[in-house]
Amino acid sequence: MAIDGDVCIGVGQCELLEPDVFELDEDEGLAHTKGEAMLPADRAAVVVDKCPSGAISIVSG
Repeated sequence: MAIDGDVCIGVGQCELLEPDVFELDEDEGLAHTKGEAMLPADRAAVVVDKCPSGAISIVSG
């Protein structure tokens, strides 16, 4: 999972959906992943779909 900081608008939907993976930096107002963001494919797809700015993407590797 990756977050494009240029696209993120800091809504925090990702943190609400997956608080163990995402956190909203209150100083920057942007979301970040906590370490290596690993989620099952179905849950990752939900987070990508629910991000209002489209800043989250699934990175395979």
